[in-house]
Amino acid sequence: MEDRGWQHFPHGADLGVCGRGPTIEASFEEAAKAMTAAITTAAVRPTTRVDVECKSANPELLFVAWLNAIIYEMAVRQMLFGTFEARITGNQLTGVISGEPVDRARHEPACEPKGATFTALKVGQDASGRWSACCVVDV
Repeated sequence: MEDRGWQHFPHGADLGVCGRGPTIEASFEEAAKAMTAAITTAAVRPTTRVDVECKSANPELLFVAWLNAIIYEMAVRQMLFGTFEARITGNQLTGVISGEPVDRARHEPACEPKGATFTALKVGQDASGRWSACCVVDV
């Protein structure tokens, strides 16, 4: 079984995203990749770096805040992001997301995420210590 990865899971008209990895940070990064993969199958070039910062009371709320910070930056900057780096210390996440302006002809966006939700929200470790982070994103 792979050490890192992501998947989508069905949820009505919305989109379920799940990331997994050896660390909580890796699971958050992989879930962000899952979100981008639902928007476009085209490669997203890391031409512009954007710093993000989130703070929440627990890992689940921090995960939702992370995805919503990415969605916010996509909307205000009219960009897609494909590279994600997260660092978590206590209840604070600092990260860097990299991407490029949306090119409708090349990216052919399939949907526009509106927000990460608390639906199917789960962040935790399995018996082997592998982390996963999952929730539904409103599209």
